[in-house]
Amino acid sequence: MTGFAEFMERALYDPENGFYESGQAGRRGGHFITSPEVGPLFGAVVARMVDRRWTELGQPDPFTVVDAGAGPGTLARTVAKAEPRCTPALHWINVERSAAGRATHTVGESTSAMPDGPITGVIVANELLDNLPLRLFDPEGGEIGEHPPSPETRLAPRQDQACVWLEQALSILIRGTVVVIDYMSTTEEMASRPWPEWLRTYRGHERGNDPWTAPGTQDITCEVALDQLSAICPPTRVSDQAAWLKAHGIDDLVVEGNAAWRAGSAQGDLAALAGRSRAIEAEALLDPAGLGGFTVAEWDAA
Repeated sequence: MTGFAEFMERALYDPENGFYESGQAGRRGGHFITSPEVGPLFGAVVARMVDRRWTELGQPDPFTVVDAGAGPGTLARTVAKAEPRCTPALHWINVERSAAGRATHTVGESTSAMPDGPITGVIVANELLDNLPLRLFDPEGGEIGEHPPSPETRLAPRQDQACVWLEQALSILIRGTVVVIDYMSTTEEMASRPWPEWLRTYRGHERGNDPWTAPGTQDITCEVALDQLSAICPPTRVSDQAAWLKAHGIDDLVVEGNAAWRAGSAQGDLAALAGRSRAIEAEALLDPAGLGGFTVAEWDAA
């Protein structure tokens, strides 16, 4: 029997028919939108976080930022637009498995695999680990494969690939921080709920069918079991995305944007319009029922 991990691998990452080769994942015109795609505000906050870490580490040169699961490279472009102070030392690496995603990278280095290291800097995984193939187990019936169980069935995920990714990220980072942003819960919590509540699909900005239906045409995601990651290494900090964005200055950026809007709204210049959009973007990024409710787990390397 082929396990669910192998099935999910083909459905998402097959070079010819995988969902991520469609080139639409994570874009405004695609099937779902990630935080960087909401607008440039998320990248501006990440630029502040990167600058803070660069300063805390003594302004090393080079200072490497790895965007793992970079998709179309939007985060790199919006961070560059924010002009962080560390720019002269910044070495940005976009890591994206799909050729369709890599074809759109215009800022930084583009590669299909994590660097070998060692690096000093920040490794960011925004909505990556939920897409890594996982194994599914029915406590009574064993491992689940290519055939869907009843929606009422209680299953438990085993996220081996997510754990391996974290091990690799920590192994190549000499000094700096690994930042994982995703919807997270625990293995026990997921096993207590029907599996469609935490193993989900998306198509056309809406929930799709079950993961076994029409493979290659919809995204497949699973809540990330923080307890499984913590077994590899306990995180240094855990918060929700709203609190994390506030800690890195999103409120100041919104105030700055509102001031630009007031100063230039009569003329309708681009800076004023961009400033006005910050409040709208912040509302989406901070929404506790949406992106703001995502978990941010961070691991510091000495």
